Amino acid sequence: MQPRVDFISLGVRSVEASRAFYVDGLGWPVHREVPGEVVFIQANHGLILSLWDAGQMQAEAGVDAPGTVPCITLSHNVGGTGDVDRVLAEAAAAGATITGEPVTQPWGGYTGYFADPDGFRWEVAYNPTWAVADDGMVTV
Repeated sequence: MQPRVDFISLGVRSVEASRAFYVDGLGWPVHREVPGEVVFIQANHGLILSLWDAGQMQAEAGVDAPGTVPCITLSHNVGGTGDVDRVLAEAAAAGATITGEPVTQPWGGYTGYFADPDGFRWEVAYNPTWAVADDGMVTV
């Protein structure tokens, strides 16, 4: 199996509320959708973020509903500290809850966190050692 992620699927309580946040609020592009069931967002080169009705997702995957938000962090890396502040402000304007104000980390980066309508945590990060080569390989 190749080390690759092509889809990230989030089981959401309300597809409509999540669509309003990600598409209408943040302006992310819809690739395809089935109203009330799933929204596919083109998140990056070869990567889809799927906002899927939690009940349908749990039934297909054979898992019980979590008691709370599952511990998963999605990271959005940016080019500088000002970009972290700007993206967090955009997320807040779209309806996100800021769960961690931006701070300089001991490892030299600058990060803040927000939660989407279902509580999924997004890290907005500036990492001065993060680089992506033309072939897609990452250096950290």
